[in-house]
Amino acid sequence: MRLSWLGATAAAVIAGPAIAAPNTTAAAAEPRASVPATQPLPHRGPAVVEHYVDLNSASSKELMTLPGIGDAEAKRIIANRPYLTKTELVTKNVLPIGPFLSVRRLVVAMPKTAPKGKS
Repeated sequence: MRLSWLGATAAAVIAGPAIAAPNTTAAAAEPRASVPATQPLPHRGPAVVEHYVDLNSASSKELMTLPGIGDAEAKRIIANRPYLTKTELVTKNVLPIGPFLSVRRLVVAMPKTAPKGKS
């Protein structure tokens, strides 16, 4: 038997509340322990960093404190200085994209400041 669109909609409207409604007799028969309501978790933004590592002035020891940066990577970072932006770690092929993604929020590329003199 084939129902028309109107017949199928009417059947869904009529049977919908009966299907979706919880069985109140079974809930009354089984007493449940009270479950505390869970509160939604607050929105967490990016982690706050206390101290950024400058790619242009950091020592090898400071660079090795970053996740995924070992002695060889620290030497490559130092050898390819100066950096205008931190993305140059990838564009200059100093770091692969994976280690860069783990340190990108922890590093900055501060330009050297020119000494101020009389002009």
